[in-house]
Amino acid sequence: MGSDVFEKCFNFKAANDLRIKGFYPYFHKVGSVQGPEVMVDGEKKVVVCSNNYLGLANHPKVIEASIAAMKKYGTSCTGSRFLNGTNDLHEKVERKFAKFVSKEEAILFTTGHHSNLGAISSLVGRNEILITDKLDHASIIDGCHLSFGEMVRFRHNDMFDLERQIVRYKGKGILIVVDGVFSMEGDIANLPEILRLAKKYTVRVFVDEAHSLGVIGETGKGIGEYFNIGDDIDVLMATASKSLASIGGFIASKAEVVDYIRHNARTMIFTASLPPACVGAIDAALDLVVAEPERRARLMKISKKMKSAFQAMGYDTGHSQSPVIPLFVGSDLIAFKMWRMLFDEGVFASPVVTPAVQEGRSIIRTSYMATHSDDNLDFILEKFEKVGKQFNILA
Repeated sequence: MGSDVFEKCFNFKAANDLRIKGFYPYFHKVGSVQGPEVMVDGEKKVVVCSNNYLGLANHPKVIEASIAAMKKYGTSCTGSRFLNGTNDLHEKVERKFAKFVSKEEAILFTTGHHSNLGAISSLVGRNEILITDKLDHASIIDGCHLSFGEMVRFRHNDMFDLERQIVRYKGKGILIVVDGVFSMEGDIANLPEILRLAKKYTVRVFVDEAHSLGVIGETGKGIGEYFNIGDDIDVLMATASKSLASIGGFIASKAEVVDYIRHNARTMIFTASLPPACVGAIDAALDLVVAEPERRARLMKISKKMKSAFQAMGYDTGHSQSPVIPLFVGSDLIAFKMWRMLFDEGVFASPVVTPAVQEGRSIIRTSYMATHSDDNLDFILEKFEKVGKQFNILA
């Protein structure tokens, strides 16, 4: 008899071991709006793990726009964008996003994950090369695996290693794919040097601005604007599930590139389109990113304060340059234990362990919102100092 395909399921014990020990940090029920304070499992917690960077998820205008869109178009489009799933609101936000990031056209996918899967897999074919940073998001890696191209990786933000890989495959079609802000580490891609190498060797560059849109740059356009070289990015991706307070994902580029992706991305062709309520929220959020720049200014002020305070305590914050501030704590077990203690102290944080990070480099990932109050921040710092001392990880 052959082996049972479910055997690996029956042998999977890791999650239940954590449940038994009381350290299981996942799938806790949030019973309120995603703000600086939420109800988790029936108890109030101060949140330090949300990607609601600009605090728009409970903005009255975003909520009103979402309700209005649902009232007009219903709860679902009931089909693919290809067939019956496109309405004028989808096209409106595509035009608005393209204009915001200064690209010719944009296309809206149902999720950010689908954006990367669909765009990357359709752009790179057989005998072509994908070069990715070793710390790129899983959705980028999944898109590479779905393509028929060959994926190679370079050491994180190591431009010498990137050039080595480009030279190794010189003469083939190459797409370099990087995160703008790396989602766990909080640091920024060395875009000026990446684009210099791309120009030198005539290759294309794809930048995932999921954690930088609305946050980085004078007007929130991302790291392209931050470095004043956004026009040189060939393909820009951004999700709507963070600063834009909804769900969905955009790909923006030249009109011909977007049209090719529109007609070849399997995650566009074979997925139901984004529901009207979500699109309405994106529409309003894009307006607010422009209309309320004080949110971005407040967010960056908070981020600088928290990074400096954590470093003063003795935490290793890596090379963060964004509202994502990792605190390196050591082993997976320490990360789980710290998460539990912080949770019990009233702080809702995120432990990030292997294989998402290197062994021995587990982190408590913290991230901030423009709507965090000074009292929220002081509370967070107080609890992290208390817990950090108990594990002797403060320098």
